[in-house]
Amino acid sequence: MALSPLDDYPIHQAAQVMRHVATSDRNFYDRYYFNCHAGTDELMLIVGAGQYPNLGVTDAFACVRYGNLHRVVRASRELGTDRMNTEIGPFQVKVIEGLKRLQIILEPNEHGLSFDLTWEGTIPATLEPRHFVRWQERVIFDSVRLAQTGLWSGHIRVGDDEISVTPDRWQGTRDRSWGIRPVGEPEPPGIQAKNAGSFYWLYTPMRFDDHAILCIIQEDEKGRRVLEEATRVWSDGREEEYLGRPEYHPVYAPGTRDVVEATITFSPPGGKAFDVRCTPVLPVHLMVGTGYGLEPDWKHGMYQGAEPVVQGVTYTLPDDATKMWGMVDAVGRFEYDGLVGHGLFEYWALGPHPSLPE
Repeated sequence: MALSPLDDYPIHQAAQVMRHVATSDRNFYDRYYFNCHAGTDELMLIVGAGQYPNLGVTDAFACVRYGNLHRVVRASRELGTDRMNTEIGPFQVKVIEGLKRLQIILEPNEHGLSFDLTWEGTIPATLEPRHFVRWQERVIFDSVRLAQTGLWSGHIRVGDDEISVTPDRWQGTRDRSWGIRPVGEPEPPGIQAKNAGSFYWLYTPMRFDDHAILCIIQEDEKGRRVLEEATRVWSDGREEEYLGRPEYHPVYAPGTRDVVEATITFSPPGGKAFDVRCTPVLPVHLMVGTGYGLEPDWKHGMYQGAEPVVQGVTYTLPDDATKMWGMVDAVGRFEYDGLVGHGLFEYWALGPHPSLPE
Protein backbone atom coordinates (compact mmCIF):
# COMPACT_ATOMS: atom_id res chain seq x y z
CA MET A 1 0.00 0.00 0.00
CA ALA A 2 1.01 3.62 -0.54
CA LEU A 3 -0.53 6.79 0.82
CA SER A 4 -1.71 9.70 -1.31
CA PRO A 5 -2.96 13.23 -0.46
CA LEU A 6 -6.58 12.01 -0.58
CA ASP A 7 -5.94 9.88 2.52
CA ASP A 8 -5.79 13.04 4.64
CA TYR A 9 -9.53 13.63 4.06
CA PRO A 10 -12.14 11.80 6.22
CA ILE A 11 -13.79 10.05 3.27
CA HIS A 12 -12.66 6.42 3.44
CA GLN A 13 -15.27 3.78 2.59
CA ALA A 14 -13.21 0.62 3.09
CA ALA A 15 -10.11 -0.59 4.94
CA GLN A 16 -7.94 0.53 2.04
CA VAL A 17 -5.89 3.57 1.17
CA MET A 18 -7.89 5.87 -1.08
CA ARG A 19 -5.93 5.04 -4.23
CA HIS A 20 -7.22 1.45 -3.96
CA VAL A 21 -10.89 0.74 -4.64
CA ALA A 22 -12.88 -1.86 -2.70
CA THR A 23 -13.18 -4.28 -5.62
CA SER A 24 -10.42 -6.04 -7.51
CA ASP A 25 -12.47 -6.09 -10.75
CA ARG A 26 -10.19 -4.81 -13.50
CA ASN A 27 -13.13 -2.93 -15.04
CA PHE A 28 -13.63 -0.47 -12.19
CA TYR A 29 -13.73 3.09 -13.55
CA ASP A 30 -14.41 6.62 -12.29
CA ARG A 31 -15.09 9.28 -14.91
CA TYR A 32 -16.47 12.64 -16.00
CA TYR A 33 -18.59 13.45 -19.06
CA PHE A 34 -19.53 16.94 -20.30
CA ASN A 35 -21.14 18.39 -23.41
CA CYS A 36 -21.40 22.00 -24.57
CA HIS A 37 -23.65 23.46 -27.29
CA ALA A 38 -25.88 26.42 -28.11
CA GLY A 39 -29.01 24.39 -28.84
CA THR A 40 -28.26 24.71 -32.56
CA ASP A 41 -26.32 22.89 -35.27
CA GLU A 42 -23.42 25.33 -34.84
CA LEU A 43 -21.11 23.23 -32.65
CA MET A 44 -21.13 20.43 -30.12
CA LEU A 45 -18.20 19.72 -27.84
CA ILE A 46 -18.03 16.49 -25.82
CA VAL A 47 -15.37 15.97 -23.15
CA GLY A 48 -14.59 12.94 -20.99
CA ALA A 49 -11.93 12.07 -18.43
CA GLY A 50 -11.55 8.85 -16.49
CA GLN A 51 -9.46 6.98 -13.97
CA TYR A 52 -9.05 3.19 -13.95
CA PRO A 53 -7.43 2.37 -10.59
CA ASN A 54 -7.04 -1.37 -11.15
CA LEU A 55 -5.48 -0.80 -14.56
CA GLY A 56 -3.17 2.00 -13.38
CA VAL A 57 -4.29 4.34 -16.18
CA THR A 58 -6.01 7.71 -16.54
CA ASP A 59 -7.12 9.22 -19.85
CA ALA A 60 -9.20 11.99 -21.40
CA PHE A 61 -10.69 13.05 -24.71
CA ALA A 62 -12.38 16.02 -26.32
CA CYS A 63 -14.50 15.63 -29.45
CA VAL A 64 -15.92 18.56 -31.41
CA ARG A 65 -18.43 18.57 -34.25
CA TYR A 66 -18.05 21.91 -36.00
CA GLY A 67 -19.62 22.22 -39.42
CA ASN A 68 -18.38 19.20 -41.36
CA LEU A 69 -15.45 18.67 -39.00
CA HIS A 70 -15.20 15.79 -36.49
CA ARG A 71 -12.05 16.39 -34.44
CA VAL A 72 -10.76 14.53 -31.40
CA VAL A 73 -7.85 15.23 -29.06
CA ARG A 74 -7.07 12.43 -26.60
CA ALA A 75 -4.43 11.82 -23.94
CA SER A 76 -3.34 9.04 -21.61
CA ARG A 77 -0.81 8.51 -18.83
CA GLU A 78 -0.07 6.20 -15.94
CA LEU A 79 -2.40 6.97 -13.03
CA GLY A 80 0.30 7.10 -10.35
CA THR A 81 -0.41 7.42 -6.65
CA ASP A 82 -2.33 10.71 -6.54
CA ARG A 83 -5.94 10.28 -7.68
CA MET A 84 -6.59 13.97 -6.96
CA ASN A 85 -4.30 14.87 -9.88
CA THR A 86 -6.62 15.28 -12.88
CA GLU A 87 -3.98 16.61 -15.26
CA ILE A 88 -3.64 14.34 -18.31
CA GLY A 89 -1.29 15.94 -20.81
CA PRO A 90 -3.03 19.19 -21.85
CA PHE A 91 -6.31 18.21 -20.12
CA GLN A 92 -7.47 19.10 -16.62
CA VAL A 93 -10.74 18.94 -14.67
CA LYS A 94 -11.09 21.23 -11.64
CA VAL A 95 -13.88 20.98 -9.07
CA ILE A 96 -14.49 24.58 -7.98
CA GLU A 97 -17.59 23.84 -5.87
CA GLY A 98 -18.68 20.23 -5.59
CA LEU A 99 -21.92 19.39 -7.45
CA LYS A 100 -22.23 23.00 -8.67
CA ARG A 101 -19.22 24.52 -10.47
CA LEU A 102 -16.41 22.84 -12.40
CA GLN A 103 -13.76 23.92 -14.87
CA ILE A 104 -12.48 21.91 -17.83
CA ILE A 105 -9.33 22.84 -19.69
CA LEU A 106 -7.62 21.64 -22.86
CA GLU A 107 -4.47 23.70 -23.28
CA PRO A 108 -3.43 24.83 -26.80
CA ASN A 109 -1.81 21.96 -28.67
CA GLU A 110 -0.74 20.88 -32.14
CA HIS A 111 -4.07 19.16 -32.90
CA GLY A 112 -6.24 22.23 -33.44
CA LEU A 113 -8.69 22.07 -30.52
CA SER A 114 -8.45 23.82 -27.15
CA PHE A 115 -10.77 25.36 -24.57
CA ASP A 116 -11.12 26.80 -21.09
CA LEU A 117 -14.71 26.42 -19.85
CA THR A 118 -16.50 26.85 -16.54
CA TRP A 119 -19.67 24.93 -15.73
CA GLU A 120 -22.53 26.19 -13.56
CA GLY A 121 -25.28 23.71 -12.74
CA THR A 122 -28.90 24.81 -13.25
CA ILE A 123 -30.50 21.96 -11.31
CA PRO A 124 -29.30 20.06 -8.26
CA ALA A 125 -26.99 17.19 -9.23
CA THR A 126 -29.29 14.18 -9.35
CA LEU A 127 -28.40 10.56 -8.59
CA GLU A 128 -29.66 8.19 -11.27
CA PRO A 129 -30.77 4.57 -10.73
CA ARG A 130 -28.03 2.00 -10.26
CA HIS A 131 -27.04 0.36 -13.56
CA PHE A 132 -26.62 -3.41 -13.17
CA VAL A 133 -26.34 -5.90 -16.03
CA ARG A 134 -25.21 -9.52 -15.76
CA TRP A 135 -24.54 -11.25 -19.08
CA GLN A 136 -23.46 -14.88 -19.54
CA GLU A 137 -22.75 -15.06 -15.77
CA ARG A 138 -20.41 -12.03 -15.85
CA VAL A 139 -21.29 -8.68 -14.27
CA ILE A 140 -20.84 -6.28 -17.20
CA PHE A 141 -22.27 -3.11 -15.62
CA ASP A 142 -22.53 -2.22 -11.95
CA SER A 143 -22.34 1.54 -11.66
CA VAL A 144 -23.98 4.68 -10.36
CA ARG A 145 -24.17 8.08 -12.00
CA LEU A 146 -25.16 11.64 -11.22
CA ALA A 147 -26.60 13.94 -13.88
CA GLN A 148 -26.97 17.70 -14.15
CA THR A 149 -27.96 20.36 -16.68
CA GLY A 150 -26.07 23.63 -16.74
CA LEU A 151 -24.57 26.66 -18.47
CA TRP A 152 -21.07 27.37 -19.76
CA SER A 153 -18.72 30.35 -19.89
CA GLY A 154 -15.25 30.67 -21.39
CA HIS A 155 -13.97 29.98 -24.89
CA ILE A 156 -13.38 27.21 -27.44
CA ARG A 157 -10.80 27.34 -30.20
CA VAL A 158 -11.16 25.11 -33.28
CA GLY A 159 -8.39 25.60 -35.81
CA ASP A 160 -8.15 29.37 -36.38
CA ASP A 161 -11.66 30.06 -35.07
CA GLU A 162 -12.18 31.18 -31.48
CA ILE A 163 -15.73 30.90 -30.13
CA SER A 164 -16.72 33.00 -27.13
CA VAL A 165 -18.85 30.91 -24.79
CA THR A 166 -21.34 32.87 -22.66
CA PRO A 167 -24.09 31.46 -20.43
CA ASP A 168 -26.84 33.35 -22.25
CA ARG A 169 -26.33 30.97 -25.21
CA TRP A 170 -24.15 28.02 -24.27
CA GLN A 171 -25.54 25.17 -22.22
CA GLY A 172 -25.14 21.43 -21.83
CA THR A 173 -25.36 18.41 -19.60
CA ARG A 174 -22.82 16.53 -17.55
CA ASP A 175 -22.60 13.28 -15.66
CA ARG A 176 -20.26 11.55 -13.25
CA SER A 177 -20.27 7.78 -13.11
CA TRP A 178 -18.23 5.18 -11.29
CA GLY A 179 -18.33 1.44 -10.83
CA ILE A 180 -17.85 -1.40 -13.29
CA ARG A 181 -18.16 -1.45 -17.07
CA PRO A 182 -15.90 -2.83 -19.80
CA VAL A 183 -12.64 -0.86 -20.08
CA GLY A 184 -9.01 -1.43 -21.03
CA GLU A 185 -7.47 -4.02 -23.29
CA PRO A 186 -9.81 -6.74 -24.62
CA GLU A 187 -10.08 -9.82 -22.41
CA PRO A 188 -10.33 -13.40 -23.73
CA PRO A 189 -14.06 -13.64 -24.53
CA GLY A 190 -14.71 -17.06 -23.04
CA ILE A 191 -18.43 -17.82 -22.93
CA GLN A 192 -19.15 -14.21 -23.90
CA ALA A 193 -18.29 -15.22 -27.47
CA LYS A 194 -21.39 -17.42 -27.47
CA ASN A 195 -23.70 -14.45 -27.99
CA ALA A 196 -22.67 -10.83 -28.37
CA GLY A 197 -25.98 -9.59 -26.98
CA SER A 198 -27.60 -6.27 -27.77
CA PHE A 199 -27.67 -2.70 -26.50
CA TYR A 200 -30.84 -0.68 -27.02
CA TRP A 201 -30.34 2.66 -25.30
CA LEU A 202 -31.84 6.12 -24.88
CA TYR A 203 -30.45 8.83 -22.60
CA THR A 204 -32.06 12.28 -22.67
CA PRO A 205 -31.31 14.89 -20.02
CA MET A 206 -33.44 17.87 -21.19
CA ARG A 207 -33.12 21.45 -19.92
CA PHE A 208 -36.09 23.85 -19.81
CA ASP A 209 -36.24 27.33 -18.26
CA ASP A 210 -37.10 26.29 -14.69
CA HIS A 211 -36.67 22.52 -14.68
CA ALA A 212 -35.10 19.53 -16.35
CA ILE A 213 -36.42 16.11 -17.36
CA LEU A 214 -34.01 13.20 -16.98
CA CYS A 215 -34.91 10.08 -18.94
CA ILE A 216 -33.12 6.76 -19.41
CA ILE A 217 -34.35 3.67 -21.25
CA GLN A 218 -32.37 0.48 -21.79
CA GLU A 219 -33.98 -2.69 -23.13
CA ASP A 220 -32.70 -6.10 -24.17
CA GLU A 221 -33.17 -7.89 -27.48
CA LYS A 222 -36.70 -8.95 -26.49
CA GLY A 223 -37.76 -5.47 -25.47
CA ARG A 224 -37.54 -6.15 -21.73
CA ARG A 225 -36.66 -3.12 -19.63
CA VAL A 226 -33.17 -3.30 -18.09
CA LEU A 227 -32.88 0.26 -16.78
CA GLU A 228 -35.18 3.26 -16.70
CA GLU A 229 -35.55 6.70 -15.24
CA ALA A 230 -38.19 9.40 -15.70
CA THR A 231 -37.76 12.35 -13.36
CA ARG A 232 -38.58 16.06 -13.43
CA VAL A 233 -36.05 18.09 -11.43
CA TRP A 234 -36.85 21.71 -10.53
CA SER A 235 -34.17 24.39 -10.64
CA ASP A 236 -35.28 25.84 -7.31
CA GLY A 237 -34.60 22.57 -5.50
CA ARG A 238 -38.20 21.40 -5.13
CA GLU A 239 -38.64 17.66 -4.68
CA GLU A 240 -38.07 15.58 -7.80
CA GLU A 241 -41.23 14.42 -9.54
CA TYR A 242 -41.52 10.80 -10.69
CA LEU A 243 -42.94 10.69 -14.23
CA GLY A 244 -43.85 7.00 -14.44
CA ARG A 245 -42.65 4.48 -17.01
CA PRO A 246 -41.33 6.30 -20.09
CA GLU A 247 -42.23 4.93 -23.52
CA TYR A 248 -39.95 5.66 -26.47
CA HIS A 249 -41.13 5.82 -30.10
CA PRO A 250 -38.30 6.62 -32.53
CA VAL A 251 -38.60 7.24 -36.27
CA TYR A 252 -35.64 5.95 -38.26
CA ALA A 253 -34.24 7.20 -41.55
CA PRO A 254 -35.14 4.58 -44.20
CA GLY A 255 -32.69 1.68 -44.27
CA THR A 256 -30.77 2.88 -41.20
CA ARG A 257 -30.85 3.05 -37.42
CA ASP A 258 -30.40 6.82 -37.48
CA VAL A 259 -33.18 8.52 -35.51
CA VAL A 260 -34.70 11.53 -37.29
CA GLU A 261 -37.35 12.27 -34.65
CA ALA A 262 -38.87 10.58 -31.63
CA THR A 263 -41.65 10.84 -29.08
CA ILE A 264 -41.26 9.98 -25.40
CA THR A 265 -44.50 9.47 -23.48
CA PHE A 266 -44.51 10.10 -19.74
CA SER A 267 -47.38 9.00 -17.47
CA PRO A 268 -47.00 10.49 -13.97
CA PRO A 269 -48.91 8.43 -11.39
CA GLY A 270 -52.14 10.29 -10.60
CA GLY A 271 -51.35 12.93 -13.21
CA LYS A 272 -51.93 13.61 -16.88
CA ALA A 273 -49.83 11.78 -19.46
CA PHE A 274 -47.82 13.95 -21.83
CA ASP A 275 -45.60 13.54 -24.88
CA VAL A 276 -42.19 15.09 -25.44
CA ARG A 277 -41.26 15.51 -29.08
CA CYS A 278 -37.53 14.99 -29.65
CA THR A 279 -35.54 16.23 -32.64
CA PRO A 280 -31.81 15.50 -33.06
CA VAL A 281 -30.29 18.81 -34.21
CA LEU A 282 -26.59 18.01 -34.54
CA PRO A 283 -25.49 14.36 -34.34
CA VAL A 284 -22.02 13.44 -33.08
CA HIS A 285 -20.72 9.89 -33.36
CA LEU A 286 -19.36 9.63 -29.84
CA MET A 287 -17.45 6.40 -30.38
CA VAL A 288 -15.26 7.65 -33.24
CA GLY A 289 -11.80 8.48 -31.92
CA THR A 290 -12.76 8.94 -28.28
CA GLY A 291 -11.98 5.52 -26.78
CA TYR A 292 -15.50 4.14 -26.42
CA GLY A 293 -14.57 0.96 -28.21
CA LEU A 294 -14.19 1.26 -32.00
CA GLU A 295 -10.43 1.74 -32.30
CA PRO A 296 -8.47 -1.38 -31.31
CA ASP A 297 -5.44 0.69 -30.24
CA TRP A 298 -7.25 3.31 -28.13
CA LYS A 299 -9.91 2.32 -25.62
CA HIS A 300 -10.73 3.86 -22.24
CA GLY A 301 -8.26 2.54 -19.71
CA MET A 302 -5.91 1.01 -22.29
CA TYR A 303 -2.28 1.28 -21.29
CA GLN A 304 -0.40 3.44 -23.81
CA GLY A 305 3.07 3.13 -22.27
CA ALA A 306 5.24 4.60 -19.54
CA GLU A 307 5.36 8.08 -21.12
CA PRO A 308 2.27 10.31 -21.45
CA VAL A 309 0.67 10.20 -24.90
CA VAL A 310 -1.33 12.91 -26.70
CA GLN A 311 -2.96 12.24 -30.08
CA GLY A 312 -5.27 13.98 -32.54
CA VAL A 313 -7.84 12.45 -34.89
CA THR A 314 -9.68 14.45 -37.59
CA TYR A 315 -12.39 13.38 -40.01
CA THR A 316 -14.30 15.41 -42.57
CA LEU A 317 -17.98 14.80 -43.27
CA PRO A 318 -19.49 13.57 -45.49
CA ASP A 319 -16.26 12.22 -47.06
CA ASP A 320 -15.47 10.11 -43.99
CA ALA A 321 -19.10 9.25 -43.18
CA THR A 322 -18.43 5.52 -43.58
CA LYS A 323 -16.21 5.72 -40.48
CA MET A 324 -19.11 7.07 -38.38
CA TRP A 325 -20.86 4.33 -36.43
CA GLY A 326 -22.04 3.51 -32.94
CA MET A 327 -23.50 5.60 -30.13
CA VAL A 328 -24.85 8.98 -31.24
CA ASP A 329 -24.74 12.01 -28.94
CA ALA A 330 -26.84 14.72 -30.56
CA VAL A 331 -27.82 18.21 -29.60
CA GLY A 332 -31.51 17.63 -28.93
CA ARG A 333 -34.54 19.90 -29.20
CA PHE A 334 -37.39 18.91 -26.88
CA GLU A 335 -40.98 20.21 -26.97
CA TYR A 336 -43.98 19.60 -24.70
CA ASP A 337 -46.99 21.58 -23.46
CA GLY A 338 -45.84 24.66 -25.36
CA LEU A 339 -42.36 24.54 -23.82
CA VAL A 340 -39.12 24.26 -25.78
CA GLY A 341 -35.91 22.98 -24.26
CA HIS A 342 -32.55 21.60 -25.35
CA GLY A 343 -30.18 18.97 -24.09
CA LEU A 344 -28.57 15.67 -24.98
CA PHE A 345 -30.30 13.13 -27.23
CA GLU A 346 -28.12 10.02 -26.91
CA TYR A 347 -29.15 6.77 -28.54
CA TRP A 348 -27.84 3.47 -29.85
CA ALA A 349 -29.50 0.37 -31.24
CA LEU A 350 -27.00 -2.49 -31.42
CA GLY A 351 -28.29 -5.95 -32.27
CA PRO A 352 -31.93 -7.04 -32.47
CA HIS A 353 -34.87 -5.23 -30.86
CA PRO A 354 -38.65 -5.47 -31.52
CA SER A 355 -38.91 -1.78 -32.46
CA LEU A 356 -36.30 -1.93 -35.21
CA PRO A 357 -37.31 -2.12 -38.89
CA GLU A 358 -36.87 -5.48 -40.57
